Amino acid sequence: MSAAARREVIEQAATELFAERGYRGASVDEIASRSGVSAPVVYDHFESKQALHTRLLERHRDQLLEVWREHLLASDPPEERIPRALGAWARYVEGHPFAWMMLFRETTGEPEVQAEHRRVQAEARASLAPLLAAQPGADRVAVDPQALEMAVELIRSGLTGLALWWHEHRAVPREQIVATAMNVLWIGFERLGRGERWG
Repeated sequence: MSAAARREVIEQAATELFAERGYRGASVDEIASRSGVSAPVVYDHFESKQALHTRLLERHRDQLLEVWREHLLASDPPEERIPRALGAWARYVEGHPFAWMMLFRETTGEPEVQAEHRRVQAEARASLAPLLAAQPGADRVAVDPQALEMAVELIRSGLTGLALWWHEHRAVPREQIVATAMNVLWIGFERLGRGERWG
C-alpha cells in the first residue's frame, strides 16, 4: 500500500471513530487498529491525535464547501441551481455520515480542540458568505455585512439541524429532505429577492 493510500485508510477510520465517540473517546491505538496499522504508523502521518482531528475537520469542511461552490456559482437560473445544490448537499450527508457528524456534532471538553472546531466553522461561514452574496436578490436579503453573516449562519445551522434530524429518521427519502429545505429556505429567499420584507 502506498503512503497516500495508507493515509487515506487512517483518515477514514479516524473519521468514523471521532464521529462515533468524539475526540476524547477515540484513541490513536484504536484508530490504528481499525486502520490495520500500528500506532507508530499513524504518527508517521500525523504528529498528534489533535493534528489528525484538525486535518479531518478541514477536509470535510472543504469537501462540503466545494459542493456548494460547484452548484451555487453555476450560470443557470437560481430556481434550478439551488435545488440542485441542496440535492448535492443531501447526497453528501447521506454518503458521508461520519464526516458530517464529526464536523457538526462534535463535542469535547478539550479547550484546544474546541477552539480548532470553532475556527473551522468560522472559516466555513466566511467562505459561504460570498456564495450567498452572489445569488440574485441577495442584496435585499443581506443588506449589510452583519445581515449577510446572520443569513449565512441561519442557513448553515438550519441545514445542520436538518442533517442531524435526518440521521434520526433515516427512512425519510432524500427527495423529501430537499423539498422541505427548498420550501423553507428558497421560498423566503425568493420573496425577499422580489422586494418583500417582514415588518
